[in-house]
Parts: sequence; structure tokens; C-alpha cells
Amino acid sequence: MVRQVLSDRTGIYPKNLTNRHFVRLLGKGLVLTDGDEWKRHRKVVHPAFNMDKLKMMTMTMSDCSRSMMSEWESELAAKGGLVEIELSRRFEELTADVISHTAFGSNYKEGKQVFLAQRELQFLAFSTFLTVQIPGFSYLPTMKNFKTWSLDKKVRGMLMDIIKTRHANKNVAWYGNDLLGLMLEACAPEHGESCPQLSMDEIIDECKTFFFAGHDTTSHLLTWTMFLLSTHPDWQEKLREEIAMECGDKVPAGDMLNKLKMVNMFLLETLRLYSPVSLIRRKVGTDIELGGIKMPEGALLTIPIATIHRDKEVWGEDADEFRPERFENGVTRAAKHPNALLSFSSGPRSCIGQNFAMIEAKAVIAMILQRFSFTLSPKYVHAPTDVITLRPKYGLPMILKSLKL
Repeated sequence: MVRQVLSDRTGIYPKNLTNRHFVRLLGKGLVLTDGDEWKRHRKVVHPAFNMDKLKMMTMTMSDCSRSMMSEWESELAAKGGLVEIELSRRFEELTADVISHTAFGSNYKEGKQVFLAQRELQFLAFSTFLTVQIPGFSYLPTMKNFKTWSLDKKVRGMLMDIIKTRHANKNVAWYGNDLLGLMLEACAPEHGESCPQLSMDEIIDECKTFFFAGHDTTSHLLTWTMFLLSTHPDWQEKLREEIAMECGDKVPAGDMLNKLKMVNMFLLETLRLYSPVSLIRRKVGTDIELGGIKMPEGALLTIPIATIHRDKEVWGEDADEFRPERFENGVTRAAKHPNALLSFSSGPRSCIGQNFAMIEAKAVIAMILQRFSFTLSPKYVHAPTDVITLRPKYGLPMILKSLKL
């Protein structure tokens, strides 16, 4: 049933756009568009995520990571070799910095207000996520709606400033080859009619999508990976040995990252147990029978990723256990169904940024393991909480020790 819904190419199961707060958070970009509109958006955005471009981005990812770790080293030097650092917030800032540099040619400080406003929108959207959506209610002048409108206006204004800056700095021939540059090229009036066009409003919506989706999910993947590494010190040592063998003391680059098989297995198992997105929703576009059940047009379907990822019928009797070696032969052979891992969705609408996220996570984890050993702080309280994405409710305090001292 899940495969039938996610692999559909006919538009029978479109995205659910009934929650206006959610649409304001993500924008009606690649994640929320359907049909021909989605194809037009994807054609423009896809070149920004080809593997050659991603390999070029690894140096930017490494530079941003090195900056974060320099701060950690300064704190360690001041505290005498051991320091407690709350990692979840640091990873949010890091991944925001990476997506700002790689996709929009800015940095975290310039985009900080966008991220803070989107975080508020995220919590407002989640507060309405599981409630019945009354038609027209999102247009009434309630306090929550006023706050949402104000934040949305603020985000749009800041994104327009970033776009205007790129316009002002345009090279004679082009806008640049990052995500924003490619979108502006598609919007440029000098393009012929055969080119896939994006309006300025559509570009702003895509910026919303990638500002949020490009950093939020990856930051939580890094957070939960560090949690599992701290609770499985044997695997921490295994990965450190692999990184030492493949990378030495060098900054991990594209070809080196491809050789980190155990790191990849560890990240996939983290995604299985702590998938950043815990469910996917689709709307039924027409009356249909699905899995022997008659579905009326307009019915909402929920695919519970977190439940499927721990289903013993799919993953075996050890589904609740932490076992990265289950991915030793790849994702398609890890479970009884080849598409059982749904962290990046599946089918034609699978996440366009999944390779970006995995390369970034590999690079960051490799650099951390080269420089630090770490254990979970006694202050840590295990309380995974879902606010559209899965995060530790009370953060991830970690005790770090430098391997260089």
C-alpha cells in the first residue's frame, strides 16, 4: 500500500495542502507542488544537486565544520581538556551556515533572522498539525494567525533582500551556479519561451523550502548520530579507525567520503531509528480502492515512517535493536522490502536533497571523530519530541575531549 502511494506518477495522491500554516512555513515549492507544476520546479532545481556540484560543495561543508570545531577547541583549551557542549543547537547553526553558503551564497549570520522566523513558524504549524482544519479559519484575525502572517511577511522580506543582493552583484553573463543562481536564471526575462520559467513568488517559495528543509532535517540527523555514537563507544572507535585509514589527518573530501562504508551504515541505521521526519501525508485525488479499502476523494492518508521503521514484519525480530550492520549490503537488502527505509520518502517524489544531506553528515561526523572523543552528559534526558521533525526535547549535552591534546 505504501509503495503504491509513493510510487504513483498519475497524481492520484497529491500533497496535502489543507494546513495553511504548513504551506507558509515551507512555501509552495518543490516539496508541496504537484503534477506539471512540480515537474517545472524540479527541472530548474535539479542541476544544483548533481553529484559533481555536490563534490564541489564538500569543501564549503568542511570549512563551515572547521569553524564550528575551532570554537569547541577554544572552549576545551579554556576548560582544561574536557568541556560540556549542547550539540543540537550547534548543529542547527552549522547546517544553516552550510545551506546558506552552498545554496544562497550568504552565511548563517546573514540568514539567521530567516532561520529564527522559520523556527517560530515551524512551532506554530506543528500546533495545528494534528487538529481538524476548518475551511477559512486560517484567514480569521486570531492571535495565532496574526503572528503567522507577521512572520511570513518578515521571511519573504528577508528573502527578497537576499535575491536583490544577488541581482545587484550579477556577473555580466550569469547569476551563479548555486541554487539561487539557477532559479534566477530561469526567471530572467532574456530566456526564451522554451525555458522552464519561475516567477519571483515561486523563487521565494523555493527559498523557503530549501532554507528550512536544507538544514533542519540534517541537523537532527547529526544530533541523533552523535547520541548513538556516544551510547555505542565500540562503534565510535570502529568509525574512527575507518576514518583514520581512509582519510588520515586530511580534511574528508568527495572521494574519501565514498569509501567510508561503516560511517554510511551508521548514518542509515540512525535514520531508521530516529528518522527526522516521522510521517508523510497524502490526499486521495479521486475515489479509489487501496489495499482492499475503498477511499473517497479528499481522504487523508498518513504513512507512519517511525512505525514502519521499527516493524518486525519488515525489519525482522531485531527491528528495535541498534544494528548498523543490517545495511552492510546496501539499503535495498537491509529489510524484507527494498524500499523499507523511508527517511527520504520513496519513488519519484523522494527528497531531491538526500545526497546533499548524506555527504554533509558524513563530512561533519568524520571531522568530529578525527578531532574529538565524546560521552553523553549525565544531564541528558532522553525525550525525543516531534515538532514536524524529530528532535531531543531537552537538547543533547555532550562531554567532549580533544584527541589532539
